[in-house]
Amino acid sequence: MKRSIFNEDHEAFRSTIREFIAKEVVPHFEQWEKNNLTDREVFRKLGALGVMGFGIPEEYGGPGDISYKYQVVIAEECARAAVALGHYGVSTGIVLPYLLNLANEEQKRRWLPGIATGDIMLCVAMTEPGTGSDLAGIRTAARLSEDGRHYLLNGSKTFITGARNSELCVVAARTSPATAEDRRAGLSLLVVPTDSEGFALGRKLEKIGLRSSDTNEISFTDVKVPAENLLGEEGKGFSYLGHNLARERLQIGVGAAATATAAIRFATEYTQQRTVFGKPVASFQNSKFVLAECATEVEALQALVDKAIEIEDAHELTPADAARVKLFGTEVAGRVIDKCLQLHGGYGYMLEYPIARLYADTRVNRIYGGTSEVMKTIIAKDLGL
Repeated sequence: MKRSIFNEDHEAFRSTIREFIAKEVVPHFEQWEKNNLTDREVFRKLGALGVMGFGIPEEYGGPGDISYKYQVVIAEECARAAVALGHYGVSTGIVLPYLLNLANEEQKRRWLPGIATGDIMLCVAMTEPGTGSDLAGIRTAARLSEDGRHYLLNGSKTFITGARNSELCVVAARTSPATAEDRRAGLSLLVVPTDSEGFALGRKLEKIGLRSSDTNEISFTDVKVPAENLLGEEGKGFSYLGHNLARERLQIGVGAAATATAAIRFATEYTQQRTVFGKPVASFQNSKFVLAECATEVEALQALVDKAIEIEDAHELTPADAARVKLFGTEVAGRVIDKCLQLHGGYGYMLEYPIARLYADTRVNRIYGGTSEVMKTIIAKDLGL
């Protein structure tokens, strides 16, 4: 079906991004995957292109509050080429909005210009070894000094994407104990420079997929965080995290639709070229039916995603909306990419074919940003259940 959410400006931008990916990403991507780390310089090149600071006002060097659709274009073009931009989506699409929404004027002047140029990359530290979806169980603690000049941060985090390529880390920490009435009370957000004394990178975790971005354990040992690095109000961290999770889940849904679309293209091209028993694989009824089923599912998913993108542009996306997009999108992508790999036969399991990378990369989508089970809980609550 013809999509209607993009205009000429978006398509011109798409051409620019496609050219950038072909020149600056595709030739190096295999090495990034081997290194489990994207070349840091590529983010500065993206900054020069003007895409690191979506939402940053022009006075701080950004393009202003422009449509989320430009970030969608980047996600779609990466999927089309079966590559990734490291933790670009985390820094720009997930963490930056915390600063845009919560930072005071002094903080904006201090951080936003460097983010816009790509000199400052961002990561976020929520998950702990014993705390996944239950953010109220966070134990990392930040105690304000007696003179009120700094917080003393102690604790550990895990599954932190992009920490090795980031200059600032937004850390969720407990600044006061939870109460018997509210386990969510007492959490705050601190912006911590990753070169701070006591900020330690632990293991770089080996993942099944998404291997071009680093995922790490990190720890804090008596890290002195200036009091002026508190983001928003003390004790309101849980509500801030919940507010921004809707965008994160939409972003995962957008990526799911883009990768599923790419998988169908890869499978279609492969089955047309590959011959079995003297005939193209695409000529067999099973191949046609499988691809027809996949295409229909992805069309339905794309319609849902496009509707959510429009709602997000209007600043009306709700947590339940985002949960529906993430749940449906990631489940569809998982099914579709699996079927498209099957059509490749044994070659689908070989990393030289992009379908293999898509298969490995997509599995985590049903886990991070909130598991499919958590999404179902959110949707059920929205139904009054």
